[in-house]
Amino acid sequence: MRRLEQTGVIGYRAMLDPVRLGLAHVAFVEVRLSDTREAALQAFNAAVRQVPEVEECHMMASAFDYLLKVRTADIAAYRRVLGERIGALPHVASTSTYVAMEAVKDTGL
Repeated sequence: MRRLEQTGVIGYRAMLDPVRLGLAHVAFVEVRLSDTREAALQAFNAAVRQVPEVEECHMMASAFDYLLKVRTADIAAYRRVLGERIGALPHVASTSTYVAMEAVKDTGL
């Protein structure tokens, strides 16, 4: 067990309750870029890491380029994040939003 901890295979973290933190609204966002050359991807990657509301960001092998998990207080806050932050990320051509109604399985923040 100690060897696994020392090599980083096992790690520890606090599990936060997003509802108690006032972050109950979850949206998944498909992002399509206008440019998918390496420099554009790197610019998007660096910029999206700076958006605190983006809990997860995954590059996809799909009809769209990235899938984001965005956590905010409510739909109004999400709309501001989408318009002011996500839409302003480098090379974003379009987005599609899917609002989660209930988390059936969620391992936490």
